[in-house]
Formats: sequence, structure tokens, C-alpha cells
Amino acid sequence: MNQLQKYTWLIDTIRRAGKISHKDLSDCWSRNKDFSDGNELPRATFNRWRDAIYDQFGIMIDCQKAGGYLYYISNPEDIDDDKLKKWMLDSFAVGNVIGENLSLKGRILVDEIPSGRYHLTTILEAMKDNRVITITYHPFKKSQGYTFPIEPYCVKLFDNRWYVLAHNNHFDDIRLYGLDRIENLEVTSQTFRLPKDFNAEHYFSTAFGIVVGTGVKPEKIILRANEDHKYYLKSLPLHHSQQLIEDAGEYADFELYVAPTYDFVMKLLQVGGMIEVIEPPHLRKTMKGWIRDMYELYKND
Repeated sequence: MNQLQKYTWLIDTIRRAGKISHKDLSDCWSRNKDFSDGNELPRATFNRWRDAIYDQFGIMIDCQKAGGYLYYISNPEDIDDDKLKKWMLDSFAVGNVIGENLSLKGRILVDEIPSGRYHLTTILEAMKDNRVITITYHPFKKSQGYTFPIEPYCVKLFDNRWYVLAHNNHFDDIRLYGLDRIENLEVTSQTFRLPKDFNAEHYFSTAFGIVVGTGVKPEKIILRANEDHKYYLKSLPLHHSQQLIEDAGEYADFELYVAPTYDFVMKLLQVGGMIEVIEPPHLRKTMKGWIRDMYELYKND
């Protein structure tokens, strides 16, 4: 267990408890024998971890002296309002939990994200110093890969694939590259300047996934989910702009502001008749076209 895992274990344990004493923390630590070898958590070690957590994450673990010296996170909004930090801590927390239960490895099923294993670390290191990277990229529909330099602006995880958004020096435009299609990658000594007005979150704010730059404009979309599927949309929104308009029992209507690109349409088609596009009319027509094409494939069965 490395230091980062120890820190995230401590943060997650305190987050779940709300408030907890050092003794209870130490007991939790000693019970995780895969991590602690059954040893207790010394107070001096705990205090070092508290300081390191504040230095690395800006998360403050304070002590409430009244009622028995209970430790708590005094700025939880610093986690909740930072999506990257929350995602990272939640991911590490899940990893720690699975690490504590490796005896159940045949009963814990996960999806593999191979693209993150090979190139993500190198790209992130290049991004820290704004260094140009040379990639050999092999698109799905091409017979061979092509080598060219890019300036990595940001990375994005979508549908179990990692992507890098980068400025293509040859075409002088911004393009998206799937890490699973990069055959080779080298960090160069050349540096670049990230545009001052570039904001990664804003760049993708009206996109459903990773399809951008197609000319498809964002617009208000109203979806109707049937009684079975409305709960899924409530618990896991399709887009950050999603809002519940009405829950009529047998169905619920949701409003989104998003560009209805190819990947958005494919997402709607995945759930079949459990979602209906109410507005806009042109998107209903697009859905109807795809459904008609699908019917043609099976109509003779």
C-alpha cells in the first residue's frame, strides 16, 4: 500500500464516519490486515498523514475536542465541489475496499480500461510541463498509423475509454485522440503555451460525450422516460444539465441542454422504447430514421 492509498483510506474512513475518534480510526486500520499487518495507527503517524493530506489535497482534518476528541473533515465542500478530486478519492476508496476483499476476486466484476494503462501517465507528465508529444496514431478505418506532433490540452474519460484533446500542429486545429489507438508516444523537449482562454470543462460543457467540433449546436431537448427507466435517469443523469420537469407516475419528463450528436443518439437507442424524444422535432425524425433502419435489418425474421 503506497502513501497515496493510505491518505485516501484515511479521508474515506473519516468521510463515511462523519466524526471519529483516534482509537476507532486505529481499530479500523488494524482490522485491515492486508494494509496494516494488524498493527495499530500511531498518533504521530496519523498527524503526519493529516499534514500531508492538507498539503496535497487541501483537505482539512480537524479535531472536535468537546465530546471526546473526534476527528472530522472541516471543509467537505472542497471535495464535493471539485469533480476531479471527488472522482479520484472515490476511485481510490473503491480500490482500497476491493484490496481489502481480494478473497472475493471471483465475485467482484469490473470493466477493463486498457487505454489508461499504457499512455495516460506519460501524457499527464507531458501536460504538467506543457510539452509537445509525438504520437503514432492508427484510426480504426485506416490500414496504418500516422506519426505527428500534438500539444496535449486535456484528457477525458468516456465510456471506458481515455481520450486526449490536443492541438494538431500540422492541421492547426483541436482534435480528439483515443488513447487505445495510439501505437507509440514520445515526449519531446519542445514546449507549447496553453491558450489563456482554454477551459476544458467549458469546452465539453454542452457535449454528451466526446464528439465535439461537428457543427451540431446545443439545444433544449426533452426526453420522456417510462416508469421503469425514469429511476435510472434520476440516479444517473445523462448530462450535467439534466433537470426533472415532471414525474407523472407512468413516465417522467427530463430537460437537457446538449448537442444531439451521434454519440448522444446512440445512447438513446441503447434503451430502446424506454425513452422517447419529445422535443425537438428534428431529433425525433433522426431517431425515427435509425429505428426504421434497424427494422429493415430484422423485418424478414
